[in-house]
Amino acid sequence: MRALWGAVILLATSNALAAQDWIVGAGFADFSNGLAQDGGIALVEYHHKPIRDSSNFQFGMGGAFTVHGTGDLHLGVGLVGQLTLSNNWFVEGSVMPGVYLERNARNDLGSAFEIRSLIALGRQFANGSGLSLAFTHKSNASTAVHNPGVNALLLRWHLPIRD
Repeated sequence: MRALWGAVILLATSNALAAQDWIVGAGFADFSNGLAQDGGIALVEYHHKPIRDSSNFQFGMGGAFTVHGTGDLHLGVGLVGQLTLSNNWFVEGSVMPGVYLERNARNDLGSAFEIRSLIALGRQFANGSGLSLAFTHKSNASTAVHNPGVNALLLRWHLPIRD
């Protein structure tokens, strides 16, 4: 557990990482397993400067740390894409494989390897910050015998980091 927190702190404080955005959010998670404990969820995401940045599409790497109200944790790293629409609206998607640690045995997702996928619709404001509504799904993509999954709906605040 200390190693997980150490990795999160390192990501958050490293000067070597030139970030584009920090994203914080909160919402509600619904486990597919009827015996699991649904509840609140919070996240912190980091989106690195895009690898590809055209006039209306950005593509790059990111990381996400999610904690459930029951203490279950997910730390993932993967690909992030954002399509800019008209009037400062955007659609965002990401796929972040990572490590899932359940604190509540009823919230077992089948393995420690879980993939978080996300789709979001948001609006960017004049100061560069933004607000989005996101739907996420975590599962092990049937790489384990047991694969119940968990879905979440989150409201997220996008905070740009200026160079």
